Amino acid sequence: MVDSVKVAGIQMEPKILEKELNLERCLDFIQTAARQGAKLLVFPECALTGYCFSSLDEGLSVAEAIPGPSTEAIASVCRELEVYVVMGLLEKSGNKCYNALAFVGPEGLIGSYRKIHLPYLGIDRFATPGNRPFRVYDTPVGRVGLNICFDVRFPESSRVMALQGAEVIALPTNWPKGAESAPRFIVHTRAYENRVNYIAVDRVGVERGFRFIGQSKIVDYNGRTLAEADVSREEIIYADLDLKATREKRVVIIPGEFELPLFEGRRPEFYGLICERGESVEC
Repeated sequence: MVDSVKVAGIQMEPKILEKELNLERCLDFIQTAARQGAKLLVFPECALTGYCFSSLDEGLSVAEAIPGPSTEAIASVCRELEVYVVMGLLEKSGNKCYNALAFVGPEGLIGSYRKIHLPYLGIDRFATPGNRPFRVYDTPVGRVGLNICFDVRFPESSRVMALQGAEVIALPTNWPKGAESAPRFIVHTRAYENRVNYIAVDRVGVERGFRFIGQSKIVDYNGRTLAEADVSREEIIYADLDLKATREKRVVIIPGEFELPLFEGRRPEFYGLICERGESVEC
């Protein structure tokens, strides 16, 4: 069990439909971040493919299986450099397209995640919603959970992973103009309420009329910003994360006088409505 880890968030501008070029650039970014001592590297949502697709067929044209050629190329670099990478890409399964993440390390593919909560935007208009539960991966760089972009608007996703012992949640994202509250408030809230570190990595640039707002950030378990990227520039941000502190879910300010039982104080018997489907529930 590791108590701390140096992480990197790679804020970049993917080129839509240019998967080979994007992969080549991602491999270069991995080399750069590894030279700075980072062990866990997070890329944006759809980093290998771009996001603003106009049809399912167009998305499927650059989607691939997981594991597949791209994850194999990433795994080769991970073995060479002894690093772990969370990469955004489109996954093809039969005639379905998933907005997905691949979690890759020196040992190869560790796991993958299919975006569960889909907005009506870009490839998510045509993608199939994820069909696998949220899970946490126990690795030499910590216990890592995976979310994608719009997932962060649903607090249940972060809480489920925190209850599984997540120490870090990776959030590859494509925040367009209009989503400024996500980096400003929501990421901090999810980190603070779950006492978990967050690596939220956005893209930059304009793609088919949509401008993306950057502002990738690394936030600690107290909701404090450790590193933040520019609104329009490609860059890599770094931070050292305290993993040990995330395991202490009872926050003691004054022993015996002022203590916050964040998880043991939960009352799930009163939270049943959260699990009800529908736009609203009458009480």
